[in-house]
Amino acid sequence: MSTRSRTLQIVLPIAFGALFVALWYVTSAFLLSPSRRFILPMPHEVLVDAFLTPKNLGALLGPLWTSTVIAMVGLAIAAVIGIVTAVLMSQAKWVEVTLFPYAVALQSVPILAIVPLIAFAIGYGFESRILVVVLISLFPIITNTLFGLQSTSPQMRDLFTLKRASRWTVLTKLQFPAALPALFTGLRISAGMAVVGSIVADFFFRKGDSGIGLVIDTYRNQLNGEMLYGAIILASLLGLAAFWLFGLLSRLVVGPWYRPNAR
Repeated sequence: MSTRSRTLQIVLPIAFGALFVALWYVTSAFLLSPSRRFILPMPHEVLVDAFLTPKNLGALLGPLWTSTVIAMVGLAIAAVIGIVTAVLMSQAKWVEVTLFPYAVALQSVPILAIVPLIAFAIGYGFESRILVVVLISLFPIITNTLFGLQSTSPQMRDLFTLKRASRWTVLTKLQFPAALPALFTGLRISAGMAVVGSIVADFFFRKGDSGIGLVIDTYRNQLNGEMLYGAIILASLLGLAAFWLFGLLSRLVVGPWYRPNAR
């Protein structure tokens, strides 16, 4: 990557962020009356109240950690289930035909419609929140991993066939290494969805340690705009951190030999 491209990757997001903050200031200062400014408080007010006041920051970081644990545990379970399911689908067409429609159906059903059923089945505790994360983040892992496993070069498959390689050898030496870029793409997508799932679960399963979603709901009810936006910003940063983490892992694992087409 050229120096110019690296510079643009840094400068453009910063410039867009500065523009966003400027529009935020304009909207709050000129488009909202003082009595309605709690809807969109000034950015510096959010910074001071939510992040520079130790007591308030502590009230946000504890729930944020709870949501992080729930999201990562749920994502890890979804990754195991999704990868195993995709491998089984890639090895037998009848398995793919049998399971794939149910995976699509699971993705199509609104998660809010499933949450009450989860509550009736296993209660309102920690396990229920993890299950919501698993359900909401499973599909991208299955589809991307399956796509990668089925996208191996036909010429390489023919070569393995000529060498009389076993199915296990083809899977471990050809299909799975070739599927790693697609697998990590699925994990990056699901990482952000896992954070969303943990926040959604907080709105319904209120037992146990409070997550960032429950904090958002609490400050919304209190009309505490500064703390509400602080909680939303932290939740967004958690999603970005999870996305970037799997991007970093992808570069570490497949970077030495995988190079997508440059633009």
